[in-house]
Amino acid sequence: MYHIKEAFYTLQGEGARTGRASVFCRFTGCNLWSGRESDRQHSACRFCDTDFVGSNGKNGGRFADTDTLAAHLAALWPHLPTAATPYVVFTGGEPLLQLDTPLIEAMQARGFEVAVETNGTLPAPPGIDWLCVSPKGTTTLAIENGDELKLVYPQHDAPPSRFASLDFSHFFLQPMDTTGIASCGQPTTPLDAALAYCLANPQWRLSLQIHKTLGIE
Repeated sequence: MYHIKEAFYTLQGEGARTGRASVFCRFTGCNLWSGRESDRQHSACRFCDTDFVGSNGKNGGRFADTDTLAAHLAALWPHLPTAATPYVVFTGGEPLLQLDTPLIEAMQARGFEVAVETNGTLPAPPGIDWLCVSPKGTTTLAIENGDELKLVYPQHDAPPSRFASLDFSHFFLQPMDTTGIASCGQPTTPLDAALAYCLANPQWRLSLQIHKTLGIE
């Protein structure tokens, strides 16, 4: 049984593949925060801005088997003559609580390239085409290599220097979105801090959440 909060067709809004047409599949649940505001300040991740509770979002639901979910997601890709490779992004919450090899293979059998956005605390199943890890606080990483490390910044207990030697092809700093949550308490804005760090440490690139700027999903 897969529990899906929502699924939709959009453009990737952040990181190395910004602007790419994508089917997003958001799994319900996370191992670092319950999703309840009452638990936020006592959680391993206190700044999440995503609703991953329940299965009542757009195209969400409970899917009893792999083929049913794969077909549901594949139907969201526009079936028009195109040279573009279909692309699905599994995210959450924490997708690796539910994502498994059969679902990866089922999407690839339908022609999809499979991407995953994870907090990196759980091992990843084999076969993922694009792996993005976004570390949170003092949590221990079970994944120390992949395509993209995307660090929400600033986190006082997760400095970029802690991750700079890991085996990733791309390193991004993404300014923390403090809208609707407690301020990170920095003397400058998260964007100012990320800009300054990237300029001083050019291993890191700036990632902006353009989907929020553009008002798309």
